[in-house]
Amino acid sequence: MPAHAWKLKTRTLEWQERPLVMGVLNVTPDSFSDGGRYLDPEQALDRALEMEAEGADILDLGGESTRPGAASISAEVELARILPVVRRLQGRLKIPLSIDTWKASVAVAALDEGAEIVNDISAGRWDPLLWSAVAQYRAGYVLMHALDRPATMQKEPHYADASAEIIDFLGKFLARAEENGLALESIVCDPGFGFGKTLVHNLTLLRDLEAFRALRRPILVGLSRKSFLKLI
Repeated sequence: MPAHAWKLKTRTLEWQERPLVMGVLNVTPDSFSDGGRYLDPEQALDRALEMEAEGADILDLGGESTRPGAASISAEVELARILPVVRRLQGRLKIPLSIDTWKASVAVAALDEGAEIVNDISAGRWDPLLWSAVAQYRAGYVLMHALDRPATMQKEPHYADASAEIIDFLGKFLARAEENGLALESIVCDPGFGFGKTLVHNLTLLRDLEAFRALRRPILVGLSRKSFLKLI
């Protein structure tokens, strides 16, 4: 499958003329951008459909803040935030729904309710059951690099060569994911802008994006509203 195609369970996303756009919707009280604005499921539903109408190709729904310094929450709290929204979107959202989680139980519950993608900031490192769940549902999967968990990732992040080290990390975890049953064509890679990176690291990754073609998978670039943009 070409590097401009992403296979989900029941459809394949393809692009050549322009990148696909992922709309991000946080149903959290503390996310750095829209935290607290869409805690009400009806408001979240309206915003999701609005983003689809505005041209989003994918909707990414998150129930746990991953801003720098954020503490982790339980799966029960995360599910209480996202499931009412996921259920309201059934039959109404035409674009694929992505769930931003690293927890297998959250992923399974959302996939059961119609989600098609799991967007995992941990690259499968924090819940050993996640990859098997993704493989079982034949879901799309975002494999992201984060230097550490959100609570500590911005404490003096250091790389000898940020781009080379992150490409190497993603390559190794692509292979591990495939060994654990994920189809390679179902995976896209995310360098993890802002997840354990300084301004210089983020700008270096932007400069070197072409080098990520070596992974032979689509690249997700999450820059929208990241705090380092204010420093440029």
